[in-house]
Amino acid sequence: MSRLPRLVRLVLATGACVPIAASPYVSAQAADAVEIAVSIKDHKFEPAQIKVAAGKAIKLTVNNLDATPEEFESKALSIEKVVAGKGLAVVRIRPLAKGTYNFVGEYHEDTAKGTLDAE
Repeated sequence: MSRLPRLVRLVLATGACVPIAASPYVSAQAADAVEIAVSIKDHKFEPAQIKVAAGKAIKLTVNNLDATPEEFESKALSIEKVVAGKGLAVVRIRPLAKGTYNFVGEYHEDTAKGTLDAE
């Protein structure tokens, strides 16, 4: 038992507890996310163009007002999320570099198109 405090000091000195110390940072990033809502109606996104600040995490709420499901997909963002008919889905997006990121409703790609512009 007398070795336990020495072992604890050794673990702390070597930084083995870094994942525990990093946990509040991850929570802080999620709490700082910009919240944006987009709707799907008649197989179209509204708004179809979304502007966000570059470097900020995003919490995107997708509200499907249609009776049929739709898949929110963005190859540029590596996201695929099915949204049930008359349902909601939350898509969390990492902080983005400046640029334009396309997204589609995969089940109706001809009409369900949009862009996320990080400025």
